[in-house]
Amino acid sequence: MEKVEERLYAEQVKESAAEEVLVKGWIHKIIDFGKFGFIHLRDKTGILQLVVDKEVLKGLRLEMSIEATGTKVVNEKAPGGVEIQVKGLEVIGNTYYEMLPIAVNEYKKKAHLETQLDYRYISLRNPKTRAAFKVQQEIVTAFRDYLLANNFSEIHTPKILGASTEGGSEVFTVNYFDKRAFLAQSPQFYKQMMVGAGFERVFEIAPAYRAELHNTYRHLNEYISLDLEMGFIKDDNDIMDIEEGFMRHLFQHLRKTCSKELEMYNIALPEKVEIPRITLAEAHRILLEEYGKKSPAGNIDAEGEVLFSKYIKEKYDSDFVFLTAYPVAKRPMYAMPDENGMTKSFDLIYKGLEITTGGQRIHDYEMFKENIRKFGFNPDDYGFYVESFRYGMPPHGGLAIGLERMTMKILNLDNIREATLLPRDMKRLEP
Repeated sequence: MEKVEERLYAEQVKESAAEEVLVKGWIHKIIDFGKFGFIHLRDKTGILQLVVDKEVLKGLRLEMSIEATGTKVVNEKAPGGVEIQVKGLEVIGNTYYEMLPIAVNEYKKKAHLETQLDYRYISLRNPKTRAAFKVQQEIVTAFRDYLLANNFSEIHTPKILGASTEGGSEVFTVNYFDKRAFLAQSPQFYKQMMVGAGFERVFEIAPAYRAELHNTYRHLNEYISLDLEMGFIKDDNDIMDIEEGFMRHLFQHLRKTCSKELEMYNIALPEKVEIPRITLAEAHRILLEEYGKKSPAGNIDAEGEVLFSKYIKEKYDSDFVFLTAYPVAKRPMYAMPDENGMTKSFDLIYKGLEITTGGQRIHDYEMFKENIRKFGFNPDDYGFYVESFRYGMPPHGGLAIGLERMTMKILNLDNIREATLLPRDMKRLEP
């Protein structure tokens, strides 16, 4: 047989014009019929069926890395509608285990989530497990493409800071030579600075760190934040408009790029995205009248988010709702007050979970300094940040979307760690 030089991925084989093909991947399944056998080869794009003589099967084990050459044959019953009659097979990555810690070829995952996370380098080989990260990849791509198309600039800001961005105690401290420094809770200081520095519209996709004492299905201590900030706005509605537009773009993008992955999770994304905007006070009233649910002052709790999302789904046929007009005491020092003593800020709730916090910021230098004092802080402790407001800062606002939460809710996952490549929470620093 003429030597085949160019490797094809599993998803390319059926449509390829080549009759003789070279494929590489892992042994996903071995089926022995006695005189011959099937090997299901798995690569990052899918699974292929290899037809081999019984002698080839000797010594092969699940998860060995192999390469195979052979003749392509259409077989609609085979995975992907095609199989390869193997003429040559070589093991190129041996295995040394006694027993696999996780069964990679089971569609329904039986291993406990903690075991899956302990052996992430194995559990991610499962196509359905890894599919969540293809969706996550495309969320990031859609976010970047949408904002670039709307005249935003991508920036990269420091994650070691001299002062905490949100205030409070939920920050990780690090030794920075002879000083104490903090891991960034968000790029808030810098994205506001860059609006005033002439970029006008900026975004960043980067880690954020929160020293929250939570160990729940929806909390992480390190996560990826999709941040944006935009200048010359009228009010917080402009920020909600940009996010609503992004969600429309995102779902269109996912339907095009992740149809296979969405099908694995039995997800049908809505064709239209129209997001209601309801004040927090109105949400409190609805929860009390409709469900007898009392809410904490200035917020709604996890149960309230679920119940209110149920109400919104029934009344508006929307998986999303913007909650607006949060009290000053429940928002950061940079949140813009409104005429009713609340703030021009919002949360976006998606399928019963907050995935976004955003709003308009205070842009006036003197007003901002005074507000910092009202929060019990000293403006001098925020030197460069506050100073940047002295030079004609325009009205501006922004938001932050939690990437893992977004992925989790799109795919209806039970735990945010399923949407996190290598989670960092209160109990996990490895792998």
